[in-house]
Amino acid sequence: MRLIKHAVLTLSVAVSALTACSDNDSFSTSPSCLLTFSVDTLKMDTVFSNVGSSTYTFWCYNRSGDGIRLSTVRLRNGNQTGFRVNVDGSYLDNSTGSVVNDLEVRDGDSIRVFVELTAPENHQPEPCAVEDQLVFLLESGVEQRVPLRSYSWDAVKLTDLTVSRDTLIESAKPLVIYGEGIRVDSGAVLTLRNTTLYFHDKAGLTVNGTLRTEQVVMRGDRLDHMFDYLPYDRVSGQWRGVSFGRSSTANEMTATEIRNAMTAVLVDSAAVDSLSPRLTMTRCVVHNAKGDGVRAEHSHLSLAYCQLTNTLGDCLSVTGGITVVDHCTLAQFYPFSAARGAALRFVNGNLTCTNSLVTGYEADEVMGEHRDTTQVFLYRFSDCLLRTPAVEDDTVSFKRITWETPKDTVQGKQHFVKIDEGNLDYDFHLDSLSTAQGKGCY
Repeated sequence: MRLIKHAVLTLSVAVSALTACSDNDSFSTSPSCLLTFSVDTLKMDTVFSNVGSSTYTFWCYNRSGDGIRLSTVRLRNGNQTGFRVNVDGSYLDNSTGSVVNDLEVRDGDSIRVFVELTAPENHQPEPCAVEDQLVFLLESGVEQRVPLRSYSWDAVKLTDLTVSRDTLIESAKPLVIYGEGIRVDSGAVLTLRNTTLYFHDKAGLTVNGTLRTEQVVMRGDRLDHMFDYLPYDRVSGQWRGVSFGRSSTANEMTATEIRNAMTAVLVDSAAVDSLSPRLTMTRCVVHNAKGDGVRAEHSHLSLAYCQLTNTLGDCLSVTGGITVVDHCTLAQFYPFSAARGAALRFVNGNLTCTNSLVTGYEADEVMGEHRDTTQVFLYRFSDCLLRTPAVEDDTVSFKRITWETPKDTVQGKQHFVKIDEGNLDYDFHLDSLSTAQGKGCY
């Protein structure tokens, strides 16, 4: 008797399984059976015209209770807007009208859509909207649409540019730099003014002659987001940086911002002219480097009213030569590694630091080392706030110093208007409660 009941139960389960499978394989033409999308509108980041975007995705779910057949999936404007779409492995080929046919989505199943954009030039000075719609025509005759939206920005594209004679570049359009980047030959002067340079991965600016900049931004070329909350503009190590060779002289950078590079500014060793700096930086910002912020080897370097912040290496690293730092903010709050460098590191040479703010996460952000006893090692700090153990017995090298410790009521990141580590968003203007009023670059 028990065996008979077991057989009946087994048969019942098998019938139920067959019924469920049969239901899952059925398809409806009812207008009430609709797809559900993971986005209302696919919003893509700004892209440069004629440059391919990153790949964006969304999902199409069938939660209708029955299978759905798609007669077509197509781009409403065909191949006119530059969007490229792959639906569940089927590419909407422009040569066939940007459409795919006869797709099935069983009940409880889903398909994934991949979208990229290479937008044509819009011939406008500002970013312009690029829009289209992905149209899903169901077998029932119902149309469902997902808007696709981005912005396109016309840019001037430069690849492996060599400057062999005096050149001025001033552009309302952004400059996008590819290949090895820009090289300034010895004896040539490159002047950059009122423009933004977007460097592609591994591109950089190599100066063997002379560089002069005013009202310039240099950064990586990615305009999209790593995560919803994190634009790539806040991610370090996106391009090579600016390097000055041995033959480079009389460089001047004014009101210039360099961010998201490897080593942002590198000055190679050369003969030191005590009267003429090889590099003068005034009102410049160097932020978020994956190497050092500014590194100078046996050079004459002058920094005034500059912000050097958040580097995996040192914010400022100088070896030998002559270095003058006045009214600068050196703040080491690099978020991606606990093995970050110091805010200020100086080895040998002659360093003068006045009216400056040097702080960071660590208890000691000022590192000095007399590495070569045959070399001069002179340093003078005056009217500065320094996050380093107090040096009470040297009133020649340290005058009117505010010694900061982790025990101070206002210290480290509390000096500044915004240190948002969660969103990597920083504003190094002084907070009203800061004890460093009158010091630093702001």
